[in-house]
Amino acid sequence: MSSVFELTILGCSSATPTAKRNTTAQLLEVAGRFFLIDCGEATQIQLRRAHIRYQRIDRIFISHLHGDHYLGLMGLLSSFHLLGRKNALHIYCPPGLQEIIELQMKYSESEFQYEIFWYQHQFKHPQLIFADDYVTVETIPLNHRIPCCGFIFREKQRPFTIDKTAIEAHGISLAQIQYIKQGEDGVLANGTRIANKVLTKGRPQPRSYAFCSDTRFSEQVAEWVKGVDLLYHEATFMHDMLERAKATRHSTAKEAGMVARMAGVGKLLIGHYSVRYLDLSLLADEAKKEFAETEVVVELQAYQIPEKRRV
Repeated sequence: MSSVFELTILGCSSATPTAKRNTTAQLLEVAGRFFLIDCGEATQIQLRRAHIRYQRIDRIFISHLHGDHYLGLMGLLSSFHLLGRKNALHIYCPPGLQEIIELQMKYSESEFQYEIFWYQHQFKHPQLIFADDYVTVETIPLNHRIPCCGFIFREKQRPFTIDKTAIEAHGISLAQIQYIKQGEDGVLANGTRIANKVLTKGRPQPRSYAFCSDTRFSEQVAEWVKGVDLLYHEATFMHDMLERAKATRHSTAKEAGMVARMAGVGKLLIGHYSVRYLDLSLLADEAKKEFAETEVVVELQAYQIPEKRRV
């Protein structure tokens, strides 16, 4: 199983693309799984530029039905078909998106050769919407002009890492390895117990990523994302445009920093910039006054959450 936990930014502009920035889309890789988060225009072009194979994406998460977050979806779905996709695709989305896509298919007389499974969010409370042996995905209700949610991706607890040298030195049988990985002690042929901590290098701590799409500043959101390793929070405006942010149900860079500080996250990424901002360092500086570990996202850049072990 891959130990990679990596976020690639495909688009970070709000409302409309620019010559240098595309609308919102991200790709998150966790344990060899590839999750697409939102799908603004040109997402499939950005996937090519990032050298990411389309067919590795099995699950797509759409935060809300403003066009800058989903208008690239139909093109991507069509390309899946044209490239010969056979595996099923799972789409987690607001009510209405399935109808939008199926209406386009109806009038273009299109039919995909792969199956799509649709799952609809509810927006009142956090909701577990996906889980497998390695990762869980929960929604975060957000405060926007239309129903909108964010997502938290949490790595499940992984097994202890075996210390091969210690295993060999103590003569532990191979049959016991699977149990030692789960935290049990080793047992010698004479009945002597060898503590698990002697035979392992510790257990990797689960990692987490929270995606906060379009939203007003919210202390409740800070509670929901508390302690995540990496937080992406929209920062559409500078704080001198607070009234505009309130009117459009968006956040300022300062407010994004406040959420990160209140939540005690490991690192903050800000994006969803208004096209009026050419110098993004201004947004970064404003957020950093609230939370020092802040970066403005750069398209096609990958942000890794490295492994951390508990000894």
